[in-house]
Amino acid sequence: MSTSVTAHKPDARQKLILIDLAASLFCALFGAVYELFSHGVYSYGMIYAFAFPLVLGVLPLLLITMLRAPYPNRFARSVYHAGIAALTVGSLVSGALEIYGTTNPLTLVYWIAGGALTAAGAAAYLVSLFHRTDRADG
Repeated sequence: MSTSVTAHKPDARQKLILIDLAASLFCALFGAVYELFSHGVYSYGMIYAFAFPLVLGVLPLLLITMLRAPYPNRFARSVYHAGIAALTVGSLVSGALEIYGTTNPLTLVYWIAGGALTAAGAAAYLVSLFHRTDRADG
């Protein structure tokens, strides 16, 4: 007699939450290791880089899931997560420069691009909610 055990296959929401959690964990570990070898010099940009994928990635997806709101379309997800990536990388680059003892005005581009992309992705999601085709127009 053979029994078939089907493994639970995560859906798109769960995959994205796991990806954001993995990015957050990677940033936390990267920051810890980087600062371990920085001879006592630290940077808030490096320490808190993990917060961008955690707070902007995981928490909104958990909120969408708990509220049973529609899942964002591919465009909104892509633009939003590109913004999260830009903010995270910008934080890591700024942190590395601070630990090294210098700054660069070009790091401002990460913050501007990250903020703009994240806002555009959130706006695209909200627009898609407003213009849903299965909405009841009475």
